[in-house]
Amino acid sequence: MERMTKPLIGKVALVAGATRGAGRQIAVQLGAAGATVYATGRSSRAGRSELDRPETIEETAELVTAAGGTGIPVRVDHLVPDEVQALVARIDAEQGKLDVLVNDVWGADPLITWEKPVWEQSLDAGFRMLRLAVHTHVITSHFALPLLIRRPGGLVVEIGDGTKAYNEENYRLSVFYDLAKTSVNRLAFSWAHEVRPHGGTAVALTPGWMRSEAMLEHFGVTEDNWRDGAAKDPHFLISETPTFVGRAVAALAADPDRARWNGRSVSAGELAKVYGFTDVDGSQPDAFRYLSEVVDAGKPADTTGYR
Repeated sequence: MERMTKPLIGKVALVAGATRGAGRQIAVQLGAAGATVYATGRSSRAGRSELDRPETIEETAELVTAAGGTGIPVRVDHLVPDEVQALVARIDAEQGKLDVLVNDVWGADPLITWEKPVWEQSLDAGFRMLRLAVHTHVITSHFALPLLIRRPGGLVVEIGDGTKAYNEENYRLSVFYDLAKTSVNRLAFSWAHEVRPHGGTAVALTPGWMRSEAMLEHFGVTEDNWRDGAAKDPHFLISETPTFVGRAVAALAADPDRARWNGRSVSAGELAKVYGFTDVDGSQPDAFRYLSEVVDAGKPADTTGYR
């Protein structure tokens, strides 16, 4: 019975970038399914990252354990190869395997300049964004994939913003942001080719309009009254909690036929239709279909049929 409610018992996951937002809830939902989760990031109780936010990896690990898994916080700067190598060596020494790798490192929101051409943007900020968003994922995969492919069945999930199909058709309002999010999807495609011969699966996964801690603050709301954010932007009603994408990753990890997704780029909303999971309110927001069919089409906000 426990195997039915906690299908990931005995599985080991690394969520790189698990301090807050999507990464935190991906770690928590993997834990809720029974996994042992290494939650990494730069913000810990010992000190904050350059974002200077209050969330910590220790809090995330405690939430993982409270959800029913085993949370292990490890402070890691994923731009420092030696730190990532030491992390993977620790996982190998303590667990002897790695079943799930989630590359969710980001931390570049303060570096974004929206709707400005490249000649009006800071090269230093733009290149820092690419380092945080892309180099971290490559460095982490370089060290973690050899452990992941040691046994067949490993899963790699690249967390980005926008499916491959959406990003190919739409400019993401900043050349550096556009390049970062397009690159993440392409990395999953590359990992798919590299892990397939070893029985592994790699998927690019995007949440929709996610109500992260920072997003709630930006709209001046809490999770209890989030709908009030529609006064600032009526399309905010399509937004979703980070739990939604967390449940998407947990569903992929628990699927014995997960190889069918190898090399694919999908949204949490798409996977919800396949696996049947919901957001915390019981809905299944399909944000990118809404974005294409309502927002980009210039229609008035109406989430009917989209959540």
